[in-house]
Amino acid sequence: MCAKASMEEFEALLKESFEIDTPEEGSVVKGRVIAIEAGQAIIDVGYKMEGRVDLKEFANPGETPSINIGDEVEVYLDRVENARGEAVISRDKARREEAWDRLEKAYANETRVEGAIFGRVKGGFTVDLGGAVAFLPGSQVDVRPVRDAGPLMGIKQPFQILKMDRRRGNIVVSRRAILEESRAEQRAEVISNLTEGQTVEGVVKNITEYGAFVDLGGVDGLLHVTDMAWRRVNHPSEILSIGESVKVQVIKINKETHRISLGMKQLQSDPWDAVEKAYPLSSVHKGRVTNITDYGAFVELEAGVEGLVHVSEMSWTKKNVHPGKIVSTSQEVDVMVLEIDSAKRRVSLGLKQTMRNPWEVFAETHPVGSAIEGEVKNITEFGLFVGLENDIDGMVHLSDLSWDKRGEEAIQEYRKGDIVKAAVTEVDIDKERISLSVKALGDDTFSEAVDGVKRGGVVTCTVTVIEEGGIEVEYNGMKAFIRRSDLARDRADQRPERFQVGDKVDARVTNVDSKTRRLGLSIKAKEIAEEKEAVEQY
Repeated sequence: MCAKASMEEFEALLKESFEIDTPEEGSVVKGRVIAIEAGQAIIDVGYKMEGRVDLKEFANPGETPSINIGDEVEVYLDRVENARGEAVISRDKARREEAWDRLEKAYANETRVEGAIFGRVKGGFTVDLGGAVAFLPGSQVDVRPVRDAGPLMGIKQPFQILKMDRRRGNIVVSRRAILEESRAEQRAEVISNLTEGQTVEGVVKNITEYGAFVDLGGVDGLLHVTDMAWRRVNHPSEILSIGESVKVQVIKINKETHRISLGMKQLQSDPWDAVEKAYPLSSVHKGRVTNITDYGAFVELEAGVEGLVHVSEMSWTKKNVHPGKIVSTSQEVDVMVLEIDSAKRRVSLGLKQTMRNPWEVFAETHPVGSAIEGEVKNITEFGLFVGLENDIDGMVHLSDLSWDKRGEEAIQEYRKGDIVKAAVTEVDIDKERISLSVKALGDDTFSEAVDGVKRGGVVTCTVTVIEEGGIEVEYNGMKAFIRRSDLARDRADQRPERFQVGDKVDARVTNVDSKTRRLGLSIKAKEIAEEKEAVEQY
């Protein structure tokens, strides 16, 4: 019975000894290098177990292994014994386990970790974090796109862990987050030393359509295109180039967004301070056309001072044309100062005012009554427009076309392009109008015909046409019509057919209308007047 109890105790102690002394597979154990041969280190991990580890597992990617006999190392025990009776161990896995423990703490505490970029993969790079391999996306390498990552390879540098999953073995890191944090700290320090109105020096880092970014030593400021010069700048590249050192003034600092606005023109005197003195009203100056729009042209008088020549002030005669048809960009022109608004930094200029008003010139050279000759430019329902010198037009109203015909009839005789002669009847310089008359150059047959004829007088005329309603007669080449009721006093004699074409008849003048150019005649009125006179004489 005693012997049986002793055997049971021995077995229990032996089992306990194995449980205590034999390490678990899948754990990290300490060992000592006892030999180095054939590119491998032979390591005694105790418990009468030895294993082999490739020397490359004792170095980071791209580095030379540094391991010597007698060195103590930690290895990962995969299996206690393989087919050769050796323990299956790994330095890489041991380092990975150590690294994951360390990295999980860093991830939880949001602290930086150190690593080295050692390879390229699709979409980014691989990073050795001292035993664990992480993925560095291409977008997280730098704050700006990196074309050549060669200089960054193999260098130990800090990274920020963005994501990690130990079960899947995934770690995502960022170098950009470290740079942004450093830049933010640097930016805050630089900004704290800047004040609005301060003059500083910087280097042009980038140029865009709207301005340039200037590095002030760790922080960028925006130099807007409108703050580069007092003059118009169409594109920043006109006066700046990348890498150029510039002196600028701090215009505004936004402490919250850390945005800095810079200016170059603020370091120069403002030309607008002396504009009113340099450019008095009605003075004429030379300028250069800098920009042309639908509503006018901008003319630079000096660097920083531009004025607008409105389309209505460009030409005396070209009213409905695009400004680009009158002037061209970079053209040098003479302009007159019409108005200055210093508060709004606006100068109104006139181009046509530097030339003589063509209507004034015409009035001087063509007084009322003088004859002109011109081409019919347009025909409207109320008259003709005749082209005159210096691109101006004169108008012949319907009533001024003919002495003998109605205007509507007379205008039918004209076509565009016809050359006509006319007399100047009026020149209105303010309204830019010239009135002409064609008939003024011809004989007034009506006036000549009725010269000396008065109402109540008796004239002798010739019958030219007989109609049912009366007869048409001619007096001194002028036509007149005697109505049937005016052919005789007696109703029985008021018959047109009793007259013959060519008959000479006497009639009393009842009306002389120069406007309608009509002569009123009546045989009946003559007979009544003669009878009345005879009675009075009797």
